[in-house]
Amino acid sequence: MKPRHNGTTPPALDDVSKAIVEQLQEDGRRPYATIGRAVGLSEAAVRQRVQRLIDTGVMQIVAVTDPTQVGFSRQAMIGIRASGDLRTLADSLAALAEVDYVVICAGGFDLLIEVVCEDDAHLLEVLDERVRSLPGVQATETFVYLKLRKQLYNWGTR
Repeated sequence: MKPRHNGTTPPALDDVSKAIVEQLQEDGRRPYATIGRAVGLSEAAVRQRVQRLIDTGVMQIVAVTDPTQVGFSRQAMIGIRASGDLRTLADSLAALAEVDYVVICAGGFDLLIEVVCEDDAHLLEVLDERVRSLPGVQATETFVYLKLRKQLYNWGTR
């Protein structure tokens, strides 16, 4: 998710907005009227706040799936060692349809990306033809997922 706000720090959230986020983390389909009763706002006020949270990049409302159950039998994390402007490379990687997660990091890798592919042949194509061919990519290391055991997005707010 690319933030839509300016600067390096996320927009400040008041306690009500945090409570709305937590309500939606528990159940992304929870009606705005129900959320409103829980946080002390009208349905319309909740709708406006949710839209603002989406517009500023604080959150997304999506269906989280197990990729293996919807036709994508191969997932992998790819560690990338790179040279040059990491932000430009990160943007190029983020533009690839198979990439669902991109982070610039410190440590043994400069970037980590997660890819979701139909099968091993598709993973090889993405790795060889799309990732390794990008300017600045020096080396990659691929970590193939064997079984998805936990995937949660309900960590709350601070």
